[in-house]
Amino acid sequence: MTPAQAFIGLGSNLGDAAATLRSAVACLRKLPGSRVTGLSSLYRSTPLGPPGQDDYLNAVARLETVLTPHSLLQALHIIEDRHGRVRQQRWGARTLDLDLLLYGNDVITSPDLTLPHPEMLNRNFVLIPLLDIAPDQALPDGRRVREASTASDRSGLSELYTGPSWSN
Repeated sequence: MTPAQAFIGLGSNLGDAAATLRSAVACLRKLPGSRVTGLSSLYRSTPLGPPGQDDYLNAVARLETVLTPHSLLQALHIIEDRHGRVRQQRWGARTLDLDLLLYGNDVITSPDLTLPHPEMLNRNFVLIPLLDIAPDQALPDGRRVREASTASDRSGLSELYTGPSWSN
């Protein structure tokens, strides 16, 4: 099977978020039939959702994988669970959030998976890290990531570590 290129959004705002994201990247590197081929800088972002949350740390990873989109999503949920993810409140604080943003040019709408991620281009804490590693990435509708209307919006976002060295 020819590997597909997938992009994963990473976020954390509970506990030692940087250590959690480093561990999550290590887990992505161990996925069967997969390899991490790109990793954005690490960003701090103001939280979406309920008030009183700590800021998030966010990044995006590029993965080459032979896993199907649904199998990859299942693997991401397992990694989240191993890091203590509890799904209690929509947009609530979390130890780890792994979102499947893109999988090749696939367009999927199912009860458990929507691709491309429906909010990806509206969230600068996803879009700016994605721009770090794939500004010319084509979206299923033919546009490039860099052409998104929010591609220059850095409000509430600060780069903590430039490049992928934060994950070592």
